Amino acid sequence: MEDFVHKLRQYVKSGTPAERRIAKYFSEHLNDLPFETAASVADRLDLSPMTVGRFLRALGYQGLDSVKVEIRETVTTSPAQLQSAMSELHADAAEGKPLAVLVAEQIQALHHIYHLTAQPHWAEAVRLISTAREVSIATHARLASLANHFCQRLTQARDGVRTLDATDNRFAELFARQAVDDALLVIIDCRRFAKARLLARTARRYGYKVVLISPQQADWMADQSNVMLSLPPARAPDLDNLPPLIALLDCLSESVILEVGEEAALRRRRMLEFATVLGETANH
Repeated sequence: MEDFVHKLRQYVKSGTPAERRIAKYFSEHLNDLPFETAASVADRLDLSPMTVGRFLRALGYQGLDSVKVEIRETVTTSPAQLQSAMSELHADAAEGKPLAVLVAEQIQALHHIYHLTAQPHWAEAVRLISTAREVSIATHARLASLANHFCQRLTQARDGVRTLDATDNRFAELFARQAVDDALLVIIDCRRFAKARLLARTARRYGYKVVLISPQQADWMADQSNVMLSLPPARAPDLDNLPPLIALLDCLSESVILEVGEEAALRRRRMLEFATVLGETANH
């Protein structure tokens, strides 16, 4: 990024009139570039997109997207900038600005989840998901898309992961066969999931281990699961608390991937290679 900024300064001094305008704009709006396109920059400066494109190629980039990638990889927020942003956020939240209140509450929920990742029961959940012979993920149909996302993330670390929801009585699949030794059921609870407790009790009776992800205020009994991961309180009792749930599922799946280690890296590489082959086949 320093090389990019240095080149911009050189063009500001010695470029053509159009190059000087573009270089000056880029220098003064580095933080805005991730949200720009060559066309939007050209429009702001009353130039053609082709002129902006030629300038970027002269800098050694194929286009503005290449600059955005470098910005994402190299630009970091300093502690001082972070502290300033947090102070501004807390001041706005104290004044009751709705979006500031919402963001502050979500940051607090992320702190709860980050603290949770250091607890022994988090490590136990990661171990169970990493080592179980098979993993089933059950939730209410309303949260099926989140369960599918969690499942897809886990497949980067291991085989034998599937999702179940209440549609067409699919929960019965768990108990329609002989119990599998060392099988795991992950239950993603929510306020609409009335069958969750019955499902947990039945699963344990059939020999499944159970990892429960549930709202903090839920009245689950300790013997209804092997491990319970509690979400922070919802903003309102009638909400599903989706942002913290998404964050928890992403952190949990990433923890499993890290736990599996090199094999997960190899699996991810093979999956990307296969996706590339499929893409090339589809284009022919």
